[in-house]
Amino acid sequence: MGGAHLHRPRGHSRNWTGSWRRTPGRVLGVGVVRLYQLTLSGFIGNACRHLPTCSEYGYEAIARHGLWVGGWLACFRVLRCGPGGTCGIDRVPTEIEPRTVGWKPWALWHHGAGRAGKPH
Repeated sequence: MGGAHLHRPRGHSRNWTGSWRRTPGRVLGVGVVRLYQLTLSGFIGNACRHLPTCSEYGYEAIARHGLWVGGWLACFRVLRCGPGGTCGIDRVPTEIEPRTVGWKPWALWHHGAGRAGKPH
């Protein structure tokens, strides 16, 4: 037949597959993201301007950094994805500076701002 079919390897997931601590907050957070992926993503999530998509980013951010920090990283990523926002490859940071964790989540904005492409 005309075109090659792309098949995912057995057991492949669209979400981050690295190891992470299964704390209650992380399990709850990635569960909410996964529920969104399975239900609403097909209707409202097909216009992400970044790679990985915003839900994949949120899943990985929460799995790596916990519900508080990862949730804020995901929130800021969704805000960057809107009209007039950035586009391109925007990876979850592997390390978070200790000064940005805690009661000033707005300090996490710089972890993604400017790393992705320029706004359209």
